[in-house]
Amino acid sequence: MTEVIPEQTRAAWAGFPQALTEKLIQLRGLILDVARDDPAIGPLEETLKWGEPAFLTTATGSGTTVRVHRHKCSTDTYALFVHCQTDLIDRYRHLYKDSLTFDGNRALLFDVSDALPVDVLRHCIAMALTYHLRKAV
Repeated sequence: MTEVIPEQTRAAWAGFPQALTEKLIQLRGLILDVARDDPAIGPLEETLKWGEPAFLTTATGSGTTVRVHRHKCSTDTYALFVHCQTDLIDRYRHLYKDSLTFDGNRALLFDVSDALPVDVLRHCIAMALTYHLRKAV
């Protein structure tokens, strides 16, 4: 399903090289697909946080915010950011240390020349978007 990209998201990525923008659009679509596939997540609110497209579980409160943007002004590296005060990156590291690249306790990093590890990433996104549901148990 092709999602209409809000103007604020397009503006945040304006001027990026086409290859980087295409990868960010793919990552955005994956986030929306994960949310759509899990009724516990509910519809996402897409907004900007720190000038970066962010996805919030405002309707259900099921998870923590995830953001997608280039990494440190790089045109070759982009990232999926999660809240740094969660244990999500530690969990991702435990599960996927051999297949993902990490930036501290806040991001998963990807290179524009590489294919996204879709199955692994779907699991990581689902963990973020349901983070508060697990904390409540």
